[in-house]
Amino acid sequence: MSGHHPTPAQLRRWRRHLADERAEATVYRDLAGRREGEEREILLALADAEDRHAAHWEELLGDEVGAPRRGDVRFRVLAWLARHFGWVFVLALAQRAEARATYDADADATPAMAADERIHAEVVRALATRGRNRLAGSFRAAVFGANDGLVSNLALVIGVAAAGATSSTVLLTGLAGLLAGALSMGAGEYISVRSQRELLAASNPAPEAATALTHLDVDANELALVYRARGMAPDEAQERADAVLADLTGPSREFTERHDDQHEAVGTDVGASLASFCFFASGAAIPVLPFLFGMTNGAALLVALLAVGAALLLTGAVVGVISGGPPVRRALRQLAIGAGAAGITHLLGTLFGATLG
Repeated sequence: MSGHHPTPAQLRRWRRHLADERAEATVYRDLAGRREGEEREILLALADAEDRHAAHWEELLGDEVGAPRRGDVRFRVLAWLARHFGWVFVLALAQRAEARATYDADADATPAMAADERIHAEVVRALATRGRNRLAGSFRAAVFGANDGLVSNLALVIGVAAAGATSSTVLLTGLAGLLAGALSMGAGEYISVRSQRELLAASNPAPEAATALTHLDVDANELALVYRARGMAPDEAQERADAVLADLTGPSREFTERHDDQHEAVGTDVGASLASFCFFASGAAIPVLPFLFGMTNGAALLVALLAVGAALLLTGAVVGVISGGPPVRRALRQLAIGAGAAGITHLLGTLFGATLG
């Protein structure tokens, strides 16, 4: 505790820290209310840690604690999202919030508090990774589908329009591109995910192999060859095999352990296919809508460009948040890619139109 009367600036900073810690604890408790088992326990433990940090600032403030304050806007947003939306999205944001913790540079925070915040970021990262793995397959298909639909159909529409086609021709071309692209994306995603799942299934240990363990020659211990084939060093493989054969009460589960987490990350073939089809079609519809509503080429293209640009910014930001990356940078990257594709096809369409004309 400070040996002198705190300055107004210190009091403001302590009160801000207190409000933020209380808000973070609320976020974790709201998230815990949506989970069960181990994940719930971990989130409640994080909330308890934030309460301990809040108690530190309360002690420093003493009689100067003042009326309860609202936490930083990012924590208020997180608390609202935790009550209304998916927990993976919220955890990804919480991960970034924890990573921006400033206790390392605050002389009034204890070293233990600064260390806690660094570890909290890793705990939240691990929890967010669990959630990402659960939605990775369908989410990847949805994001790629939406972006491909936005960029490819915008480029197609702009290229055809730049070549001098009428609005009705541009509309027909855009609708054809939407349908063809969505069907192609859906079929391709189904084949891709199906092949990945079949490959993983072929790589999983056969359940029947566990029945052979009790009949193995203990001296030869060929089980060690299995572990060596899985990448273990000879000594480590021999030690693992000896341990398995020494206790056959529960080795079959370990020996035939399957990679369900990998299947979870890949997703289901039908789910990924439908997500890819639907989101490609949704994205591809945006540059077509102005023509569908009867707008002429110039005005329709301007509206299409603005709408697709906003959609690319949104999808890029969502990808950034979910992946734990900077959302603004990802959003601008998506916009730049779309603008580049549109610019190239406009140039080519203009050249082809002039040549054909």
